[in-house]
Amino acid sequence: MPVVTLPDGSKRPFDHPVTVDEVAAGIGAGLRKAAIAARVDGKLVDISYAIDHDAALAIVTDKDPDGLEVIRHSTAHLLAQAVKQLFPEAQVTIGPVIEDGFYYDFAYERPFTPEDLAAIEARMRALADADQKVTRRVMPRDEAVAFFKGLGERYKAEIIAGIPSNEPISLYGQGDWVDLCRGPHVPSTGKLKAFKLTKVAGAYWRGDSRNEMLQRIYGTAWPDKKQLDAYLHRLEEAEKRDHRRIGKELDLFHLQEEAPGAVFWHPKGWTVFQNLIEYMRERQRAAGYQEVNAPELMDAALWRQSGHLEKFGENMFLTQTPDERLYAIKPMNCPGHIQIFKHGLRSYRELPVRLSEFGKVHRYEPSGALHGLMRVRAFTQDDAHIFITEEQITEECVAVTRLILDIYRDFGFEDVRIKFADRPEKRVGADEVWDRAEEALKAASKAAGIDYIFNPGEGAFYGPKLEFVLRDAIGRDWQCGTVQVDLNLPGRLGAHYIDEKSAKRTPVMLHRAIFGSLERFFAILLEHHAGRLPVWLAPVQAVVMSITDRQAEYVRSITESLKNQQFRVETDLRNEKVGFKIREHTLQRVPYLLVAGDKEVAAKLLSVRTRSGKDLGTMSLETFSERLRIEAESRGRRTLED
Repeated sequence: MPVVTLPDGSKRPFDHPVTVDEVAAGIGAGLRKAAIAARVDGKLVDISYAIDHDAALAIVTDKDPDGLEVIRHSTAHLLAQAVKQLFPEAQVTIGPVIEDGFYYDFAYERPFTPEDLAAIEARMRALADADQKVTRRVMPRDEAVAFFKGLGERYKAEIIAGIPSNEPISLYGQGDWVDLCRGPHVPSTGKLKAFKLTKVAGAYWRGDSRNEMLQRIYGTAWPDKKQLDAYLHRLEEAEKRDHRRIGKELDLFHLQEEAPGAVFWHPKGWTVFQNLIEYMRERQRAAGYQEVNAPELMDAALWRQSGHLEKFGENMFLTQTPDERLYAIKPMNCPGHIQIFKHGLRSYRELPVRLSEFGKVHRYEPSGALHGLMRVRAFTQDDAHIFITEEQITEECVAVTRLILDIYRDFGFEDVRIKFADRPEKRVGADEVWDRAEEALKAASKAAGIDYIFNPGEGAFYGPKLEFVLRDAIGRDWQCGTVQVDLNLPGRLGAHYIDEKSAKRTPVMLHRAIFGSLERFFAILLEHHAGRLPVWLAPVQAVVMSITDRQAEYVRSITESLKNQQFRVETDLRNEKVGFKIREHTLQRVPYLLVAGDKEVAAKLLSVRTRSGKDLGTMSLETFSERLRIEAESRGRRTLED
């Protein structure tokens, strides 16, 4: 008879098989009421699961991450039940959990409207209020196929037909609704208290553009209304901060169909972009990097030799010349940097060799995946490759990690998490080489004092990596920088150095990016700062405004003086009310607004305001210049203007 071991180490013997629900009831009525699911010997199960052997048991509530996932998955099924009740002709397909929510795909004769979503959500609430019991049953595969065909659900039948014949098929029911699912689910619909449908989008069946188009209804679900409201507020704030909207408002860039996934930079946006490059160039120069530039178009044979063509070919742009030579537009910078390292004889005394490039790369992304500056086909990487000996891995990884974290602080990102990604299923190199690379990166992480989250199977195809994840002002996470230890590509491409015994040795190569994609980092910055970029990055740092035409000459002289000090300043002499000018430039997120009226001209002063509306009073040109100089040199440290 089973003995159940609880998380605190206590043991509870039973003289008969016992369900998770019964164990929870024996512990206390409160726990039983809160129980959503459980882990039995590490496996996530329903609370109706029967324990008939000695087992470790952990009750899952809505306060656990597992509980939240079960809630979201169960809410996806609640959505499908509501859709089938309101639109019986609709066919159901799949409904997985995604970050912050769930979706369900439907085949239906017409598009769902906003009014439909409102009706579906109302029906979901009614079903939740009914507190319908959720039950599980197992059915042989062929019987399950026949069952769903009988319901007219051909998509479900097709899914089941693809499952191995010896695998049991589990079905979950609630009220008049039955769905295919592995589970687990909440014990009853009454556990689903806080949810919201968010949008409808198109999706191809099985993600294949050759298949029919389905309708995907997205939603979010949370343990309680407070957390739901907080999430919806974040969504609302994210919409306000959308970099595409800000880019249009501030005239920074645009995209158009004639160049899908490529950016048309406008003067102000290009100014910020170049500021990012100059900043990184300065930091890298100080850290011992040498800037290089490799061709964008290289023979496909090089990419075949490196392994990129085999592992990454479907995402590469290839072109054949009239002499039938096949070329590739580079999707990455590493093979080019290896060619530069190989050019000439290298001694161990030269290592580390740190090569950096602001390299333009091209990768094919499906048109449906393109998203503003966040997901493009043509982008610039702040890429670097560091050639070292194996003995130098720890020291160099520590130095790179500290540089990355310091740079993120300059841009206002204090909350940075690091993930350790080990070997993927598709990779190059022998397992013993991967063992050495992974152990070296772990040792370097320990030496740097890094606490990382394990991200299994997500390394590059040539080596393990650290991923740097930034948390922005509204709590979203963005994976940007990486450090990768590569013991494979240098050897594949014939790189070597001469060691202290005059023997040829293959170097270790560290791949390192900090911004990652400059375009994407630009977008993250815009959204993090809601377009209110720090003074040192802002495309226009100050605007000098007149109240009447009488101050025009004075305003021009102030502007000229500030420009001569290399500040980015504009003049506004329009025949408009000064309040109108201030509002307009505030909406443009210009950090400083300088106003000159007759009094200011007579006293040789300026009235200074910030974009946040703070009135700094009057000050001389010299005083303001010094303030602006401090701001411009702050590089994201403490700012004065707000």
